[in-house]
Amino acid sequence: MLIVFLRAVVLYVLIIIAVRLMGKRQIGELQPSELVVTILVSNIATLPVEDVSIPMIMGIVPIFTFVSLDVFMSQLAMKSRKLRRLFSGEPKVIIRDGKIDQQTMRDLRYTVDDLTESLRGCSVFELSEVQLAVVETTGKISVMKKQSCDNPTRQDMKIKCEDGNPSVLVISDGEISDSALRSIGRDRAWISKVTAAAGVPPEDVFILTADSKGQYQLIKKEALK
Repeated sequence: MLIVFLRAVVLYVLIIIAVRLMGKRQIGELQPSELVVTILVSNIATLPVEDVSIPMIMGIVPIFTFVSLDVFMSQLAMKSRKLRRLFSGEPKVIIRDGKIDQQTMRDLRYTVDDLTESLRGCSVFELSEVQLAVVETTGKISVMKKQSCDNPTRQDMKIKCEDGNPSVLVISDGEISDSALRSIGRDRAWISKVTAAAGVPPEDVFILTADSKGQYQLIKKEALK
């Protein structure tokens, strides 16, 4: 039992490292080649855990071989558009000028239910609102609404405003992020002033977000019941 536990721990750490090497993506955002590697790695990792007679190296070598191949092919694909199209495909326009391309739907084996479900995921409930829709290589759909149906912007309404970056998480559950502070041009002395004004020490701050203009929001930790 101890051997199985130790094998599981080792493979768990190795798979985390492997996934980190492949990059940060959610399952729904994986390219076809990345999805294949993910499935193969998950299947291979279970073999040394289920059968203790299989040497650990028989699981470790294939896992990092697949991951290394994926990283290598990703580097090649960055330099070659043809390779990117070969391994990942290319986006397909499924609605153009407000008209559904039925041939493209048939080529992608995309049903009407698939289309309406994807549109609802983009907060579009009426086909008549869509100007352009593109099925990305991950299977996700990107939608551009008709201008007459799109939400007005501040520029449309001629409201003057200053552009700026969003707030960053400076303190999370009492832990200060120095990199976040640097990104907004602040330091720990500024945090001391902010927390002192709120009457709470930094370690008792649940969330503190701030932007480069000095605007911030502070939420204190709640007492445990």
